Amino acid sequence: MASKKTLTAKNLEVLGVERLAELLIEITTDDAAAKRRLRLELAGREGPAAVAGEVRKRLATIMRSHSFVDRERMPSLARDLETQRRAIVDQVAKHDPVEGLDLIWRFLELAAPVFERCDDGDGMAGDVFGLAAHDLGEIAKKAKPSPTTLADDVFQALVANDYGQYDPLIYVLAPVLGRKGLERLKQRMRSEQPADSRVRRLALRDVADAQGDVDAYIAQYDEETRKIPKIAVEIARRLLAADRADEAWQALEAAGPRSAVRHAQGWLDFEWEDARIEVLEALGRHEDAQQARWTCFEHSLSPEHLRAYLERLPDFDDIEAEERALDHAQNFENPVPALAFLVSWTSLDRPSLASRPALGRAAELVFRQAANLDGNHYEILNPVADALSGAHPLAATLALRSMIDFALTRARSSRYKHAARHLLTCSSLASAIDDFGAFETHEAYEARLRQEHGRKNSFWNQVG
Repeated sequence: MASKKTLTAKNLEVLGVERLAELLIEITTDDAAAKRRLRLELAGREGPAAVAGEVRKRLATIMRSHSFVDRERMPSLARDLETQRRAIVDQVAKHDPVEGLDLIWRFLELAAPVFERCDDGDGMAGDVFGLAAHDLGEIAKKAKPSPTTLADDVFQALVANDYGQYDPLIYVLAPVLGRKGLERLKQRMRSEQPADSRVRRLALRDVADAQGDVDAYIAQYDEETRKIPKIAVEIARRLLAADRADEAWQALEAAGPRSAVRHAQGWLDFEWEDARIEVLEALGRHEDAQQARWTCFEHSLSPEHLRAYLERLPDFDDIEAEERALDHAQNFENPVPALAFLVSWTSLDRPSLASRPALGRAAELVFRQAANLDGNHYEILNPVADALSGAHPLAATLALRSMIDFALTRARSSRYKHAARHLLTCSSLASAIDDFGAFETHEAYEARLRQEHGRKNSFWNQVG
């Protein structure tokens, strides 16, 4: 049962309305943001019009301000902006969507002046304005403005889209703009030619997308741009949705050389690969799609691609293919991602045994590659050690030692706390290890650490 001193709404009720009001006045004396919040709550008692008046005053104040807001003060401004946004959405727009629509437009107009005078490197203000852009779409559905008037407002906003605050507008407002509004926006973009050609191109692209006009969407990219894998994927998926699989294949293949370059540099472009698999399936080329899935797994140990590959195999063939996949992972050139795969793999047909065979292979891989494990990859080796500690304590110990050695050899003092914890875990695991084989016993390992790193007191103090 919670203590009566715990700060909960129920416990505070016993203080009574008068005492709580006195405390609120006292607590908010030097807190301008809290005072504004209280004024909004009081205004809410009078109705949405009163709240709207308070919000308008605050937005006008923020608009007029020219003082620079550094990173330390940014959270306070972001909270203030969020308070105003929530008041518009929850207290005004719910009861008066027309007034709410006007207010959310005014709110979004703050983005440019706010970004001009702020250090928003953490994206706090950007996140609030992003939410407001999506709020605009929901409020507009209720306010039901004239499609042509709304299109004109969107046009003016996009022309002033200096910080990307209006990027989602066409997407979120398409249902309200409808055919008439979208046509109006398209006509203005074509006839009035915004100074920034990018604005025009992106707007026409989004309008085409909203209208389901694949050809108009593609027309916004020149031939060379269409060969960029990310763009090719977007084009191919739209062609596929329009039952134009042959053209989707051509779009992807045009970007193939660039994807091949990326592959040669050591990484797969999964977006391009996955789109290619979707198109192969749509074309009825199921064997080619399967080969593509296996290739993705083979080069990256992607469990998603392996699972998709196995699911499409006949009964019993999947068991043999899974064994082949585990063999491949166990002999993968980089032991760290191989271990990550092996300890997380769950069999399709025997979930109760789940990772037992794979865990055994992971342990063998640790023994074979102990000297080559990169202890810098703690985000992988920590879960590896946890997974192996039950059935394979020696392999778990070696994974932990790789992280300890990295922290001490590189003098990464920020990791000493974790390294000390790993050493204590190794000590606990030692009692479950009957034979260390070719590897040092725990006592010998710790003795060597004390000899080689004995002066790293900040580490040994944490061990102690």
